[in-house]
Amino acid sequence: MNDLKKEIELLETELISLRRDFHMNPELGYNEFRTSQIVYEYLKDLGLEVKKIAKTGVVGLLKGSRVGKTVMLRADLDAIAQEEKTGLSFQSLNKGVMHACGHDGHIAMLLVAAKILVRYKDNINGNIKFVFQPNEEEAGALDMINEGVLENPRPDAAFAIHLWTPIESGKIGISTGAVMAALEEFELNIIGKAGHTGSPHTAIDPILAASNIIQTLQSIQTREIDPLLPIAIMIGKINGGSGRNIIAENVEIGGTIRFLFNDEEKEKQLLLNKFERIIKGVCDAMDVKYNLKFIPSNPSLLNNEKMINYVKKASIKTFTSDNNVVEYRCMAGEDFAEFSQRVPSAFYFIGTGNVKKNTNYPHHHPKFDIDEDTLKYGVEMHVRTALDFLNN
Repeated sequence: MNDLKKEIELLETELISLRRDFHMNPELGYNEFRTSQIVYEYLKDLGLEVKKIAKTGVVGLLKGSRVGKTVMLRADLDAIAQEEKTGLSFQSLNKGVMHACGHDGHIAMLLVAAKILVRYKDNINGNIKFVFQPNEEEAGALDMINEGVLENPRPDAAFAIHLWTPIESGKIGISTGAVMAALEEFELNIIGKAGHTGSPHTAIDPILAASNIIQTLQSIQTREIDPLLPIAIMIGKINGGSGRNIIAENVEIGGTIRFLFNDEEKEKQLLLNKFERIIKGVCDAMDVKYNLKFIPSNPSLLNNEKMINYVKKASIKTFTSDNNVVEYRCMAGEDFAEFSQRVPSAFYFIGTGNVKKNTNYPHHHPKFDIDEDTLKYGVEMHVRTALDFLNN
């Protein structure tokens, strides 16, 4: 382990090359066919037991020389529906699809970590499961779980990294407890009665009702929920109307409800009840009808204190100082939460925000990019946390 940094340095060109290849060839959830095949062949060449699962997911198993526990390391494969505007020499070749969240870096880091960990096979007590998950943006973790990713062997611990531009390059964000929000998505259809804008009394205007609903829903987080509990109700889309002089027949609204609650299941249901009560009240008052659909996404991501201690220990050796460690939580959703609800887990953030390198754009932005100098930190953290957990 004394030469680990040197080992990673010798593989850094390969690490960056892998990341750039994935970045140039992004694929949406459950369509990561090229990405999946590259990962499969890479792990196979390392001598691991490899299988495909959940359509385009890949799992590689490294068995140590001695019997012991099993640790799971996870990376996500999918890109998002975003037109890239970075101007990079390795910009996306797939129109309207982009790695705008750092998953390309996650894949590269875990592949290179696997290559290094194979070299330590004779010194490993137990097993390492390398899980490359499809469709993170649409909750693919649950599909992997339903298809048995947590069995044969069952992990005793799970770790995952997210490259994160809101954190400065060279720093690492680590926290115990709930670190990323639970997420419920919703689709709302408001149904009125079409008509002429010159005769509004003969129609029922769903756009007016929609504007009232959007405004009134915000009162939940300011008037009906403990202000110490984080909650964010956001409207992501609104569609309605076909002409400037036509009163629309219906309006479609879509959005997200994010929250970090102590008693999640109980308080979530109370929140959703309040949400629909307001919608029903406005619709009744304005004589429109509605259809509301909640789309469960993921629960809160919970970090186990013991697993976080392994991360903190590894971070001191990786970043050479505990001054690089920051407490960090956010209201983004992350479906690693499904693993964290079933296995003692640690999910943490490696900062990749660098103003000088233009890697300070937010995630899901068309100019999103990562500071490639931070990829080596992810490799080292994967290696150190896995070996420390299994051999101690």
